[in-house]
Amino acid sequence: MTSALINLAAEQKSADVTDWAARIGWVVGLLLFVALVYWLMREGWKWRATLQGDLPELPTAPAEPGTPSLTMTGRYHGSTTAGQWLDRVVAHGLGTRSRVELTLTDQGLDVIRPGAQDFFIPADRLRGARLDKGIAGKVLAEGGLLVITWEHGGKQLDSGFRSDRAAEHTAWVEAIASIQAPAQAQHNENQTEGAR
Repeated sequence: MTSALINLAAEQKSADVTDWAARIGWVVGLLLFVALVYWLMREGWKWRATLQGDLPELPTAPAEPGTPSLTMTGRYHGSTTAGQWLDRVVAHGLGTRSRVELTLTDQGLDVIRPGAQDFFIPADRLRGARLDKGIAGKVLAEGGLLVITWEHGGKQLDSGFRSDRAAEHTAWVEAIASIQAPAQAQHNENQTEGAR
């Protein structure tokens, strides 16, 4: 019996040594692949910004913006071409997600984004607001996103916001509707007078 154990022990071999060169090669290859994908995504983002280069600079808030009727803090999730929730607009930093502070006055909507470019939407350029569930790259529960439609450079844009307190969204839809109608009427009247 002892000779059988000796023979069995002699037949057993030690485990193969790990081939470190092959493993390192795979890890380096994977890292290069990830870097390539990241670079391609970045170039695609730049290309999209170039295609949207005809969009003028974003307006800034007037020196006297007026008395705030509503304020909100939350997140800015991006802008898209109006009605096309996957067609992201990236020109002038509109594609950059960030924290946001919104202030609505009779003059318009002031969008303050720490770490990104602030902008102002004049009241006569507001085209409406609605509750929605998604915008380019962000999907939430039904009604979880405040989408404000506005006009800039002859194009209609949808900008998506999410309040820290989602119950505020309905008040924003109503408030924008109430200032949008008179402002749009004033804008149409000014254009009619300018055409004469």
